[in-house]
Amino acid sequence: MSIDFDQVIERRGTDCIKYDAAVARGKPEGLLPFWVADMDFKAPDPVLAALRRRVDQGIFGYSDPEPARYFAPLQKWYQSHHDWTPEQNWLVKTPGVVFALATAVKAFTKPGDSVLIQQPVYYPFSAVIINNGRRLVNSPLVLQDGVYHIDFADFEKKIVENQVKLFILCSPHNPVGRVWSAAELRRLGDICLQHQVLVVADEIHDDFVWPGFKHTVYASLGEKYARQAVVCTAPSKTFNLAGLQVSNIFIPDPDLRQKFADEITRVGYSQLNTLGLVACEAAYRDGEAWLTALKAYLLENLNFTRRFLQENLPRIKLIEPQGTYLLWLDFRALGLDEAQREALLLQKAKVWLDSGAMFGKDGDGFERWNITCPRVTLKQGLQALAAAVHKLP
Repeated sequence: MSIDFDQVIERRGTDCIKYDAAVARGKPEGLLPFWVADMDFKAPDPVLAALRRRVDQGIFGYSDPEPARYFAPLQKWYQSHHDWTPEQNWLVKTPGVVFALATAVKAFTKPGDSVLIQQPVYYPFSAVIINNGRRLVNSPLVLQDGVYHIDFADFEKKIVENQVKLFILCSPHNPVGRVWSAAELRRLGDICLQHQVLVVADEIHDDFVWPGFKHTVYASLGEKYARQAVVCTAPSKTFNLAGLQVSNIFIPDPDLRQKFADEITRVGYSQLNTLGLVACEAAYRDGEAWLTALKAYLLENLNFTRRFLQENLPRIKLIEPQGTYLLWLDFRALGLDEAQREALLLQKAKVWLDSGAMFGKDGDGFERWNITCPRVTLKQGLQALAAAVHKLP
């Protein structure tokens, strides 16, 4: 499959929030965006072909794919890519992973209950806890010698002190790029099992793991871990399908699965987006070659960014990613507070990143940079940043 990831596709004027929502979100016009986690690449050709066939049929009524046909490529994908064989009856489809996280919080906890996260972490984790009247408990990750680690003693202490009922795990971790080892996950899981804490694992970035690392599906650790787990997956990050709103949530325990499904029923949601279902099935069935080519291209983007920072911006440190296509950059050596740093980025460099403070106070001084764009775009953004930094007093 010949794929031109260097092609620059104009996205302005297409209602995409990445390029068109700056002013609506209080930012200046004309920014080069590297913030939100979608790609500037076309979806795989087999997905586009499947969508065209469905569009040509011309009717978009309520849809629900034949279960075995829909599930077969999904199961095969997880077997071949992640050494895990989910069962068909574990699957509950939702319109997104964040929707699933909110559903889990409401289904498995009561207002006022404590829910644990590990900041700096994907900011909707906090939102689905606080906005649903639960109590947020943070066991922050610890940065040592350029690598983030779990403070297991603090993790257990926070669970005990706050009577935590549910833990939202980010694996691979967004934004710090950690790919948790099986040993780390098992140690977390053992603590949660001991204290009867349900684990909701957001594994949406599971297909982006860099050489030398391997993603471990939390539920693959063993039956006792799977019985107290909700595993959240989606084709949205892997195949750039976020706007089609389909996620696949695996819940091995039947009682937990029923509680989760009941909560979806209470909000009045039933069939998913027709085209999203078509795209998901086609992606897992025929998207392998596209993903292989994409990961090779993104690895070069990562290498390019690393070299550029070392040669041109040595005070900005890359936290070396083990997974995801989101780079976590340490700006602290510039000596700027958040307002000064945002002024540098938005007013001087005219690049739009996600401020580290959005991921919790433990992210202050950092910025998240999405590298899923043509290299010429990446280079343009990095050069603009370098020019702005070099003008600092």
